[in-house]
Amino acid sequence: MSLTSHGAETSANWILLHPAYLEMKSLDVGDSAQLHAAFLAYMDLTEVRRWKEVSCVKSPELQLVLLEGKEKEGAHTQTVLALPVHKSLSHRSIRHMLDRGFPALLCAVGSDSTLVYQRMTDGLVTPDPPVGPFQDVGRRQHRKRRQQR
Repeated sequence: MSLTSHGAETSANWILLHPAYLEMKSLDVGDSAQLHAAFLAYMDLTEVRRWKEVSCVKSPELQLVLLEGKEKEGAHTQTVLALPVHKSLSHRSIRHMLDRGFPALLCAVGSDSTLVYQRMTDGLVTPDPPVGPFQDVGRRQHRKRRQQR
């Protein structure tokens, strides 16, 4: 093997040598797809979103790797469950996540490494009203048509 091909081989497998990936792998969850998803979420949270104190923990009940971290210094710890999009979640799994005592995020990881985060809550949450200068144009037009008749 030449030096060039060894360097290319190492750069292609850098994930497998990353300390965070090795730590996740040592948790022995047995699901390599979920492990890969957790690592991608870890990299996004630490390198892109600059979360603080991000660590990985094993959920023995779910047999999955969970991430815990803080969005910013002094913020509350949040739990992140990263799953490949083809994996499903049971109500029991969601309940377990919510019962951990931390706010929870679900991170869906696409086959192209796209990450989509969804906040999980215990119960229904009323959405915030839209922000901006919105008008109900549809009703105005309907009233105008009715008045023209």
